[in-house]
Amino acid sequence: MLFLRKLFYITIYTNLLIAMAAMAQCALTYIIFERPINWYIVLVEGTATLLLYNFSLWWSKPKKPKESKFPRTRWIFNHEWVMWVNNSIALIVLAFCLWHIHLHSFLFLGFIGLLSLLYGMPLFTFHDRKVGLRQLPGAKIFHIALVWVCSSVMLPYIELVSAGDKITQWVFIALCGLKFVFLIICTLPFDIRDIQQDSYYHLRTLPNMLGEQRAKNLTYTLLVLHCLLVLIVPYMMYVKVGLILTNILIFALLKLAVFRTKEHYHYAYLLDGSLVLQFLIVILVGIF
Repeated sequence: MLFLRKLFYITIYTNLLIAMAAMAQCALTYIIFERPINWYIVLVEGTATLLLYNFSLWWSKPKKPKESKFPRTRWIFNHEWVMWVNNSIALIVLAFCLWHIHLHSFLFLGFIGLLSLLYGMPLFTFHDRKVGLRQLPGAKIFHIALVWVCSSVMLPYIELVSAGDKITQWVFIALCGLKFVFLIICTLPFDIRDIQQDSYYHLRTLPNMLGEQRAKNLTYTLLVLHCLLVLIVPYMMYVKVGLILTNILIFALLKLAVFRTKEHYHYAYLLDGSLVLQFLIVILVGIF
């Protein structure tokens, strides 16, 4: 158990968990579209996510990272070589996979990269100062969800269309909507956890604006809404069952761990793991 806990923390600290989550969500799109998984696109998604999150860590590096009050920051910059090894491997894999995708997908990937950079780059004016989307009131969570919808749904869709495949528009639009709601569900608990920290940095996130309890209630409401939407979308029954089972698991995680205590900071990262589990649960339900 201790080994698994350490392994879980290492995947968090190195951003490997979020990269696996991105790959899982991308692969799930192919399953819902009832198409063979394009592993070049999936690997592009995973490596690009890893590089982007590592770049974000480097960009926000504090002056004295080894003295940070956050265990993750201390670990990362005490083992900085790990990040650079991961970056090097990711760059090689990304470069290889980019040769195997269509030009339209390549260009759209560039758009996703620019959209992601808007998160922190000071391009917008708010209260007479330049800020990124992260600092705009309530915008943070919706921006994150939009970037993930673009990368995990629209990118595979564009690659399929570029290859001459035809995906029913209703199936595509429904998945974009479902994914957007689901990603807000998985992101809200992080902002709820970070209410005090975000207030210190003058960030007006959705939980800051609603209050902690209302933000928790919103998370549960969105879970119910997501289940209802899953029931009406035109997907295979095993996909619907897998998605709803994942929602039940997330509800249990929120009730029993994430929202139950503030002492364990990393409990919220279980929701990143749920992005991987959603893919695995759908696969297992499809098999049985």
